Amino acid sequence: MTFSKRFIRFNWVVLVLIYLVVIAGSFVRITGSGMGCPDWPKCFGEWVPPTNADELPSNYREAYLEKRTKKVEKFTKVLDAISMEETSAVLLSDPSVYKEEPFNATKTWIEYVNRLFGFLAGNAMLLVFFWLLFAYRKSKLLWVSAINLILMAFQAWFGSIVVATNLVPWTITIHMFMALLIIGIQIYFIAAATDRQNIFQRFTLPKWMLTMLWLIFAITFYQMFLGTQVRESIDLLIKKGVVQSEWTEGVGLPFYIHRSFSWLVLILLCVVFWFNEKGKQYSAIRLSFFVLAMELFSGVLLAHVDMPSLVRTAHLLFASIMFGALCWLLLQARAEKS
Repeated sequence: MTFSKRFIRFNWVVLVLIYLVVIAGSFVRITGSGMGCPDWPKCFGEWVPPTNADELPSNYREAYLEKRTKKVEKFTKVLDAISMEETSAVLLSDPSVYKEEPFNATKTWIEYVNRLFGFLAGNAMLLVFFWLLFAYRKSKLLWVSAINLILMAFQAWFGSIVVATNLVPWTITIHMFMALLIIGIQIYFIAAATDRQNIFQRFTLPKWMLTMLWLIFAITFYQMFLGTQVRESIDLLIKKGVVQSEWTEGVGLPFYIHRSFSWLVLILLCVVFWFNEKGKQYSAIRLSFFVLAMELFSGVLLAHVDMPSLVRTAHLLFASIMFGALCWLLLQARAEKS
């Protein structure tokens, strides 16, 4: 079954929207705006949030804290049901969960824009599903679209849990994992739809090079989660008043592993890039190399230069693009026959 060019182009738009959600989520994290809206899916009970604290009732902090407490209690019952009693107990006893922040118009609107991007991406994916249902219902990609749509709905629901638990670190990590999974499935969807048009570029690589690319992909995937943990540790150090020059020592082993793996990926990709330039010069390998270079450069800035907000967002963006580029590359590549 051949898909129209318009359909494929729209799915590229969907992918861009998903990336915008990741970028907006990163900016929310960096600016500390995760609790800018204490409820979900509305914001302070409205579809368009307030711009001034005078528009809110005097007891809004107590009211939303009570609602969040009930949501946390429901979530811990789910954790108990799946044999995560210890995690449930830690969550219930975490004092940060029961802390309601005062209204901040800037943070509220940053979080609201993040939700708008999520709304646009979710509805675009829903449109793709119905497009398939009515125009390409015999395609097996209908099931791929349905799975990713369900994951997006789960991601939206879990976003409410992240807010309800007042940004407990492990919930943020799961939120990141789901975002990467959705990106990976969307890239597979686009590649498969493009392949139906017989315009999907496939190429063969030596087995050692393909193995190296899979290793780079695995390390990059792990690096994104390790980077999240490093970021969480640094946030705690900042709250304690630790200066930037002491962050490395404060984070400890995870930082050194994260930095060492970054250089390992660079070395491996340099080898792949070198042989690629000597051979057929595939553009996907070039893209992966240059995106990694930008990611490492932003990482160096984060470690040694006081340029926090924009650089942190750029670091996550380059890492996410690197992940996507490697997904696309591995879908294209095939091992040479012996």
